[in-house]
Amino acid sequence: MNLIFVRHGQSLWNLENKFTGWVDVGLSDRGKKEASLAGLKLKDAGFIPDICYTSYLNRSKDTASIILDNLEKGKNFKIFNYWELNERHYGALQGLDKIETAKKYGEDQVQLWRRSFDVKPPSIDESSDHNPKNDPVYEDVNSNLPVGESLKDVVQRVEGTLKNILLETNDFNVLVVAHGNSIRAMIKILENISDKEIAEVNIPTGLPLAFNIDGEKIERIGYLADENELKKLEKEVEMQSKVSSEEG
Repeated sequence: MNLIFVRHGQSLWNLENKFTGWVDVGLSDRGKKEASLAGLKLKDAGFIPDICYTSYLNRSKDTASIILDNLEKGKNFKIFNYWELNERHYGALQGLDKIETAKKYGEDQVQLWRRSFDVKPPSIDESSDHNPKNDPVYEDVNSNLPVGESLKDVVQRVEGTLKNILLETNDFNVLVVAHGNSIRAMIKILENISDKEIAEVNIPTGLPLAFNIDGEKIERIGYLADENELKKLEKEVEMQSKVSSEEG
């Protein structure tokens, strides 16, 4: 099987450089273009999905819809939504500007919150509109919903879902449209990346990342992008909380 991960196209809060997490913001104009290009890249590479999985968040669903439209998939195409594929819940950081947060708490602390494996952000308030317990979208979820997660928590959250996807789609081309940290978590599982090394993994928006999986053999085909484009977009993600990257 071929397994293709796509981080959703740039969101409005990616554009504004805010911590987004589970806040359900839409795609920017650039994000919509990225999704269209992702569909074309998949078509050119011959990776035509037979089935698609997304998170519960609209930026994931909308990206998948645009990709599939570009691949001329009809309304009956199989799309499954799993809350476990949601972005990491950034707790009380959700909605905050990353640069301003780095100025307040220091780049090192913000980097720990963003990229460490097991450090959680401050928890969101119980009464917040951004607490999933107060969101009717999750009222049927029979699980403890997060109020702030580390990447370790996300790995534990996605592990069972990834296993089920692999078991259920053994002979298919599978498209998973998710988020930076849920994709990082799944890559960590697939490639057995260490807790330390995963901190250096940056997932650009809208770029397909392909794997070929044959039983227990997992081969990374790579991003469907040229090296210069990939390096530029990875650097863009890396610099999001760097005070030194701010213009002016």
